Amino acid sequence: MRYFIRFSYFGKAYHGWQNQPNAVTVQQVLEGTLSTLLRQKMSITGAGRTDAGVHAKEMYAHFDLDEIVETSELAHRMNSFLPDDIAVDGLFRVIDDAHARFDALERTYEYWVVQEKNPFYRDTAHLVWSPLNLENMNKAASIVMEYTDFECFSKSNTDVKTFVCDIKKAHWERKKDKLVFSITADRFLRNMVRAVVGTLLDVGLGKTEPEDVRSIIESKDRGKAGVSVPAKGLYLTKVTYPETIYV
Repeated sequence: MRYFIRFSYFGKAYHGWQNQPNAVTVQQVLEGTLSTLLRQKMSITGAGRTDAGVHAKEMYAHFDLDEIVETSELAHRMNSFLPDDIAVDGLFRVIDDAHARFDALERTYEYWVVQEKNPFYRDTAHLVWSPLNLENMNKAASIVMEYTDFECFSKSNTDVKTFVCDIKKAHWERKKDKLVFSITADRFLRNMVRAVVGTLLDVGLGKTEPEDVRSIIESKDRGKAGVSVPAKGLYLTKVTYPETIYV
């Protein structure tokens, strides 16, 4: 039987989602917890990667078991074992060929920017001192949505078959004391959101014009785009699946 886990985590202590040698990752901690509770070696597959220091308000992974378990009880037991910066929000039976990564229809990320020093945002948002032109940043974000090939925003030397992503939403919004960038797409390239944000912040700072984003994207050159903003301001906030995968 296949199960989906829905969970969240604060990424500061972790070297990203995916297992890596000589580094603590979210996948490693979850697999270790499941292995301890179920008394067998467990392997889980995530909905995607997140880089070191990135947070997730909603993430999914799947694992297989030869037996039916009481999902609410197992979720409760996992939370009692997991560290305080990882929480299981739900556990669900799914059809046997459901896949946490390949069946995801959309993923949504947020990036948080603050413009005044605040110790409570030290590990949760990117501080930009200089004034930002939010209107121009949204003009540039709209231009990004006109394209599908985002090689210029991909981490260099990444081994992928295609740089094509279908962006459904890209928009900046002021929310009380922070600026929040939301972006939704069917898939994302490695480091893509942080590179997009860095490019849009250059527009907001007046370093480039909104229309310059066209030539940046069409260049397919990572060196033309903005720097990658710090991971601490990035959150995976939603992963959407078809209802037909749930049992």
